[in-house]
Amino acid sequence: MDLKILISEEDITKRVREMAREIRDDYDGREIVVVGILKGCFMFLADLTRAIDLPMNIGFMGLRSYGSATETSGVVEIAADLSHPIQDKDVLIVEDIVDTGLTMKYLIDNLSTRGPTSLKVCTLLHKPDRKRVEVPLDYVGFTVPDKFVVGYGLDHDQKLRNLPYIACLEE
Repeated sequence: MDLKILISEEDITKRVREMAREIRDDYDGREIVVVGILKGCFMFLADLTRAIDLPMNIGFMGLRSYGSATETSGVVEIAADLSHPIQDKDVLIVEDIVDTGLTMKYLIDNLSTRGPTSLKVCTLLHKPDRKRVEVPLDYVGFTVPDKFVVGYGLDHDQKLRNLPYIACLEE
């Protein structure tokens, strides 16, 4: 198994800072609740939130979807929920990758019922070739091809998350 670098560490750093500026400008001094989706978002979330100059609370959710290792069934379950309410808050979901949209649709629908003032989605990676449902993506770092990607928080069998770049696995 070989790795082919798709997005360099330098390009990630530059784009994360650009996204942080966009988010800061859009929220214009308001306090936000950042909801990171574990596990894959942790590196992106850490770098992004350090670069956003706004008051914020940070929470985490763990989700799992059932299916094979490479295909989702679309059935999503909350494995770890937020510990604080988001009613009347500006909420920013931070995700590592959105591909089929099924998990993100479930998450948006679920969080919307909790009464946030606003709900936006920030994803490091978007894989539109795998899209099965339409979901609003307010901030997108990079669009990637329909390849299995690892690094910068994304894993293959719980490994390779620590790579400082995004790579695709090649057999």
